Amino acid sequence: MSTVPKTSKISVIIPTLNEADNLRATLESLRPGRDLEIIVADGGSSDATVRIAEQGGAKVVTSRPGRSFQQNAGAAAAAGGILLFLHADTRLAADFAGAIRACLNEKGVAAGAFSLSVEMAGPAIRFIEIMANLRSRLLQQPYGDQGLFMTRENFTTSGGFPEIEIMEDFVLVGKLRNLGRIKTLPAVAVTSGRRWQKLGIARTTLINQAIVIGYLFGRSPTSLASWYRISSRAR
Repeated sequence: MSTVPKTSKISVIIPTLNEADNLRATLESLRPGRDLEIIVADGGSSDATVRIAEQGGAKVVTSRPGRSFQQNAGAAAAAGGILLFLHADTRLAADFAGAIRACLNEKGVAAGAFSLSVEMAGPAIRFIEIMANLRSRLLQQPYGDQGLFMTRENFTTSGGFPEIEIMEDFVLVGKLRNLGRIKTLPAVAVTSGRRWQKLGIARTTLINQAIVIGYLFGRSPTSLASWYRISSRAR
């Protein structure tokens, strides 16, 4: 596996759909420059998302809605040799770029992610974080809210995100494991607790696990996405 130059450009790809309330803080946690570009892959926002992205120094590309489609569109427009896929409500530490380059230069590492930290108080959510990070490390199965990163070469070799409505990060990580180890960094990705707050911790966790189990038992991503939308409506 080839090494990654210390100056290799990182393309941060952020899929958005009406994320005006969250995007500005995410962009402010990044520092675009010679070795870092930010691409917002928008799925048709009707709010101020695109304007905020442009004001924050991001390049905006448009795509049909759906994270898999949007992230692939962002990757196609990216100039970097390293791709970082970041959710619009997730912030990284200031030294994230150096940590990514160092990780991808480790022997046998095909891709990586950050440890999960949820912006929400309480012992229950701390337990969720602990279990998610154990899964990520022991099973080498981080999810998209942890900020997935890899070289462009490995992204291309793995076929990119499968263009399905749900579980696209799960499938891509499985393909990347065929190329090498998936490392979870100790540095955290701080993600919004909005979904846990909206649906409740227990319900959110049950829905997430049901989606994974359904996929592993052969349910189609289309049917799972439909069930997910129904189950995720606030009551």
